Amino acid sequence: MRIAVMILFVINQRTHRLYSMQAWQWSFIFLALSCVFSTPASAAGVEITILKSSDLQAYDEAIEGFKTASPGTAIFVEYDLRGDLERGKQLAQRIRASDSSLVVAVGLKAALAAKFEILDIPILYMMILDPIKHHLTASNMTGVLLEIPSDRQLKMMRSFLPTLHRIGLLYDPEKTSTRLKEAETRASAQDFQVQGFPVTTEKDIPQQLRTLLSESDALWLIPDSTVLTDESIRFILESAVARHVPVIGFSSEFTRLGALLSFSVDYGEVGREAGFLARRLLSGEPPLPLKPIPVQRIRITVNQKTARYLGITIPKELEKLIDEAY
Repeated sequence: MRIAVMILFVINQRTHRLYSMQAWQWSFIFLALSCVFSTPASAAGVEITILKSSDLQAYDEAIEGFKTASPGTAIFVEYDLRGDLERGKQLAQRIRASDSSLVVAVGLKAALAAKFEILDIPILYMMILDPIKHHLTASNMTGVLLEIPSDRQLKMMRSFLPTLHRIGLLYDPEKTSTRLKEAETRASAQDFQVQGFPVTTEKDIPQQLRTLLSESDALWLIPDSTVLTDESIRFILESAVARHVPVIGFSSEFTRLGALLSFSVDYGEVGREAGFLARRLLSGEPPLPLKPIPVQRIRITVNQKTARYLGITIPKELEKLIDEAY
């Protein structure tokens, strides 16, 4: 706008030859110049604030994926909670007073801080397990789920293991009973039988694992911090393979350690899905509130050594779906 005024000032110094021009013509010139010189400001792009729970590589991969799929004119402002929820609340207060059009919360603490302090700016979360459990259901919140839906995993199990019927899960009733119930419901619709074996402390694992391995065709691992610890993971995998029971995991690390196969998400892909969702939110379609969406692309890893030991042959037509084999 300043440039437009300066140009008009220069023009006015030379108007002794143009006094015959009508007033409406001057108004037209001023309006045109204002439009021209105000264009860069409107083209500067929308401001997106990224609030990260801590400095983790997985979070960085998701953020990088998000940026590649976000609007090309977006301006990114980034903050790191450094694992401190109170610091997160202070940062969220600062964001609330900013010009941000969208807040991207990466990780649980970032999402909670944003939920507590930001009510009038859309919040898009990612990299969070079970957001419903943590009550991330405010009307201005949505996100991309980190979990793969149970029914989708079961369909893939059927493809890789056509004769599979009885599936056992180790779970802590205080932490993952909801997930077990969902798996049981989805399994019955696909002619599977899912049975849970409760574990309340790590000491319960050996006995419950022995029972599971004697009654199940496969062991399905789910995220549960009581069941899966640094000490228990290797014991569970080695025990299952020794009993010729295949293990289905949720991370390529499980596959590398001996699980037959794992279905997992690529963190960069989670970010890209969030970026595409951000485009839709910023355009107003669909409007909030909106249910969180599942990630579309799934990463599949297979341990060929385990497959040979168990006498399992991976169907040829499925080999093209495998992202990595060990």
